[in-house]
Amino acid sequence: MRHRSSAAEPIPAAAGTRPGSAPIRGDWRTVRTLLPYLWAYRWRVALALSCLIAAKVANVGVPLVLKRIVDALDLKAGDPRALLVVPVALLVVYGLLRVSVTLFTELREVIFSRVTHDASRTITLQVFRHLFGLSLRFHLERQMGGMSRDIERGSQGISSLISYTLYSILPTLVEITLVIGYLIINYDGSFASIALGALVLYVVWSIRVTEWRTQFRRRMNEQDSRANTRAIDALINYETVKYFGNEDFEARRYNDNLVERMRAAIKSQTSLSVLNLGQSIIIAIAVTLLVWRATAGVVDGTMSLGDLVLVNAFMIQLYIPLNFLGVLYREIKQALIDMERLFRLLGEQHEVADAPDAPPLRLLSRAASAGGAGGQVGPEVRFEKVAFRYEAERPILHEVDFTIAPGRTTAVVGASGAGKSTLARLMFRFYDVSGGRILIDGQDIRSVTQASLRAAIGIVPQDTVLFNDTIGYNLGYGRPGVGDAEIERAVQAAQLSAFIASLPQGLGTVVGERGLKLSGGEKQRVAIARTLLKNPPILILDEATSALDTHNEQAIQDALRAIAADRTTLVIAHRLSTIIDADQILVLVDGRVAERGTHGELLAQGGVYSRMWFAQAQDWDPAPGIEAVT
Repeated sequence: MRHRSSAAEPIPAAAGTRPGSAPIRGDWRTVRTLLPYLWAYRWRVALALSCLIAAKVANVGVPLVLKRIVDALDLKAGDPRALLVVPVALLVVYGLLRVSVTLFTELREVIFSRVTHDASRTITLQVFRHLFGLSLRFHLERQMGGMSRDIERGSQGISSLISYTLYSILPTLVEITLVIGYLIINYDGSFASIALGALVLYVVWSIRVTEWRTQFRRRMNEQDSRANTRAIDALINYETVKYFGNEDFEARRYNDNLVERMRAAIKSQTSLSVLNLGQSIIIAIAVTLLVWRATAGVVDGTMSLGDLVLVNAFMIQLYIPLNFLGVLYREIKQALIDMERLFRLLGEQHEVADAPDAPPLRLLSRAASAGGAGGQVGPEVRFEKVAFRYEAERPILHEVDFTIAPGRTTAVVGASGAGKSTLARLMFRFYDVSGGRILIDGQDIRSVTQASLRAAIGIVPQDTVLFNDTIGYNLGYGRPGVGDAEIERAVQAAQLSAFIASLPQGLGTVVGERGLKLSGGEKQRVAIARTLLKNPPILILDEATSALDTHNEQAIQDALRAIAADRTTLVIAHRLSTIIDADQILVLVDGRVAERGTHGELLAQGGVYSRMWFAQAQDWDPAPGIEAVT
């Protein structure tokens, strides 16, 4: 059997991975990380190893019985023992040993299959959960194409490592030990010396050449990861590519990586041929020397024909696993590196983490005037001298201080980049504040569990991204398992009824990747409906009607006002006409609260807000540094 190049090989840091984001792991550390997952099935592992040893003992016993058969045939013509001993005894034992090899091998695989697949499933699920526990900063700095390949390769690496170790390396070591031991005990020392010497030379050659050729495989997989990242990025941004007519440009970028991958693959295949040739030469020389020594022994009368057959059969049995040793070493090395990438994702530290023994958020009970958030008034939200920066050199907020009274609405306006949407992200704890604190009913949100905090807040984002599933699935995502009646009420409140009725498949209509089959207004109404289903006591509206036409905007604004009744609401707005009824309006300039008050009070001040209002109302050019919102 010849080695064949594998598509997966040791890879460098994957595309999109932040350099130094997690410490480099060694092979043994990676193995130690895996062992606890296998220890949970220690009895299955022990039973599988027992089957492995039994299979190899039976496998080594086959040549021994074959030797007895050959020696038994070395009888004089007419000897009555030939008819009884050979067919009845040895042939039956020979057949049973052959069956036993297959039986114990299959039993081992059946017993251990659960261990392999469950360990892979458990680790992959743990990584999936861990990624959702990391901060938004981590995900913004990642390239999804490269990271998805890390997870895919790591999951396959777990199965590969376990399979190659238990099904190939350990059986080969057991068989080599039995064969070498038998040769030492029963024959001249030269037999064991030749076999052992060939084994050592073979292992050294395989490891050295494999380490040398790994550079080509690394380069190939690096280009493969880059090509995959670029392809996914281009396809996700399909519309942008089409807008600028850059299909050929993206194809050229993709092809550049494919060409580099091809060149590295050719070098890898050439070096693989060198490895194969050297291995074949070593095995051929070893087999020739052993057969020559056995033949000389038969001629000298010190060995029988059965011994010659036995030695030859031993080497044939060892040849196949030995011939795969280079492949196994390379595949195990590859699996370890792939797993290292996966475990490095697990090693990423949580920038935003729950405090030890953090309690759930407790909301004070306040009776609502009518309706409201489950019959209760929303909680008080207070920002106390909140400062935040995405990077050390990039401060966003400077000692922002305000309070949203229970069940009231506060609106925030300002130019793009002033920090309005950052307020919403901080409330959700996508990031932790750099200074100051955010309180909900007197509780610092860093001291409560993130799950309870986010359960209390609902958001209608400006940029709505939907799952590539049905409208019904995306609506129900606000509260999984919700009934049809509640979905219908949310649909009506979000002015979606007529649109859904016009679709042939209704709620079963698939919205496409990121919801691109729907218009911006339709996506925004879906976002409003699923937030209604969540029914949170705190509501964030981040330009919730920016993608709607004037007629629908007015209808949904009325619905949103009804929804916001008795909820604590933060409205982030550009169009000032949508927030004139807010209980409090904050004007952010360069991350600071420049003005605050009601709509009438701010107009009377004749400051930043007043200039923004008249710029929008009369289409005037705004004052320098103030963005007109149209």
